[in-house]
Order: sequence, then structure tokens, then C-alpha cells
Amino acid sequence: MRGFISANVSSYYLGTLFIVATPIGNLEDITFRAVRTLKESHLIACEDTRQTRKLLDHFGIATPLVSYHDHNEAPRAAELVEKMLAGSDVALVSDAGTPLVSDPGYRIVTAAVEARIPVVPIPGPSAVLTALSASGLPTDEFRFAGFLPAKSGQRKKLLQDLRDETATVIFYEAPHRILEALEDIETELGARQVVVARELTKLHEEFLRGTSSEIRAQLAARPAVKGEITLLIAKASEPIATDQSIEDAVKELEQQGVSRMDAIKQVAKSRGMGKREVYKLLSEPRQQ
Repeated sequence: MRGFISANVSSYYLGTLFIVATPIGNLEDITFRAVRTLKESHLIACEDTRQTRKLLDHFGIATPLVSYHDHNEAPRAAELVEKMLAGSDVALVSDAGTPLVSDPGYRIVTAAVEARIPVVPIPGPSAVLTALSASGLPTDEFRFAGFLPAKSGQRKKLLQDLRDETATVIFYEAPHRILEALEDIETELGARQVVVARELTKLHEEFLRGTSSEIRAQLAARPAVKGEITLLIAKASEPIATDQSIEDAVKELEQQGVSRMDAIKQVAKSRGMGKREVYKLLSEPRQQ
């Protein structure tokens, strides 16, 4: 499992850094290769030793654990590189899923690469791909953007930047912020289709599909929203080619009996705009 390095007339063996994907819920989703790698490594670096110990106990793995998380990543990465330079094999895992995907690991991988230590991925579960595959949204092109900002202003700014995105966009989101996130999506992106994938591979796995306002209403009616959430947003639809001004388009719908707010929403959706943007354009004084 080790890499061989030649240095002039002498030679020595390096350890290997294994990037091991672990289950995101159902423990049966781990691969045979992952179990073997965890058993044969000299050390396992993990976010939470208590969480990883549950996994190891389930599969009878006795490999020693060492914590590796956001607060000790820099010094611990240096320590682990020294161990690998001395010949130890280190397996890096996160609490769930594939390491480095919104989890710690970047520092140790870059340090290992710089030290010419072999870095070997052991592929497996990922909440991003799991949610995308069953979402019903286009999968030919997607963009994973990590966690949405916790503050509404920053979240809205990010969503504005993604307004014309032509790929399915995927976020992780905390359950206590999902209602606010869906509200901001409605404000900035209009009636865009979204999917909320909750508790993936677990007993209460759930996919909610619909517009952001529809999904928000479903979740708001519950006593509480719990569980880990992957949030997917459909790509921007192709704007309708038309010479009709936004103001005239809204007036035409109003003349058909549509309320002004609903008319604004419909025009925004048909042109790939946010309803706030349309409202702002209608509110601006016309140039003479």
C-alpha cells in the first residue's frame, strides 16, 4: 500500500494517504475496498472520533483514530505528513460521505502532494450525487456550491449571482434555515423548481419536489424540520424571446384579470428574472 521514492543511491518507502468515502446514513453503503483500507491503514484521521468509532465498531475495525477537524487542521496535517514520510499509511474520513466535500481535508491533501506522498481516493457515498440522481432535475450539468450563507443578505446576493445559471445547482442546508432559504429563492429566482432531499439513505429519507414556495409551505406546516438536507435548484429556463416591454406584458395580464402581483410573477418566470427585479423595473420612472 506504500509508494516508492528514489533519492540518489538510497531509497525508502513512503506511506500513503487514502481518501475514504464512508456512508451518509445506511452503513451497508460502505464498499469492501473502504473496509479493507480502514483495516489495513496504520491510522485513521477523522472529524469526530466518537462518530467514526461507531462505524469502525460495526465492521470490527480496530485501527487507531486521531481527530482531524476545522480547528486543528493545520498542525494535525503537518503531524500526519511526518508520519506518512516515516512510512505510515493514513486513511482520511469525514463524519459522513466523501472527505473534502464541504468537510476538512484540503490541507492534508495539498501537503501530501507537495511531499510527493501518494494520495489514493477510495470512492463511495456522496450526498451531492445521491440527491442529484433521484431529484428528477437535469443531471447533464450541475454545480455544487457548498452551504448557503447563513445571513439572508449574503444568501440573496449569492442567489442573484446564480440567476442565469444553466446547470442544476446543489447546496447543503441546515434544517433550521431551510424555510428562510426557500423564501429567498422565491424572492430572487421566482417560481423556480427545487428539490429538498432530506435524511438521504436513512429510515426517514424524503424527497420534496415543487416550486420553492410550494415546498416551503409543506415544511412550514410541520411542527419542526429535522435531518440533514441537500437542496437542489433547477437551472434557469430559457427566456422567452419577445419585443414586448415588461410593463406592457404585465398590463396585458392584468387586463386578462390576473392580479398585479401574479402578473409580475408570471412575467418574471417567463423571462428568467426574479420578481423583485421586475417590480424594481416597473417602479423606476420612465425616461422621456
